[in-house]
Amino acid sequence: MLAQLNLDQIQKNAFPSNKIPGSVGSLIGNILPYIFGAAAIALLIYLILGGFQLMTSRGDPKAAQGAQAKITNALIGFVIVIFAFFIVQLFSQVFGLGNTSFGLIFK
Repeated sequence: MLAQLNLDQIQKNAFPSNKIPGSVGSLIGNILPYIFGAAAIALLIYLILGGFQLMTSRGDPKAAQGAQAKITNALIGFVIVIFAFFIVQLFSQVFGLGNTSFGLIFK
């Protein structure tokens, strides 16, 4: 009884306003916006680094080609993240995985 009471107090203090995830789907739905945000920031940094590398290549064909490959990879990654976003939205609606916290597409 005392252990259960202490566990309840820990849960109330750790998760204010009773936002304890009820299922794996809601937990994933709460984490996904942060994952997509981190992916977007990483892609932006990668794209900027590719552009900076292209500007500082000074006419060296190998350096320019490497920079162009980096920019191409960043754009391909951007397309993949966008498709993953739409797939996650679709699956969350079809399988009822809870609120993905960014239900912009399907309501």
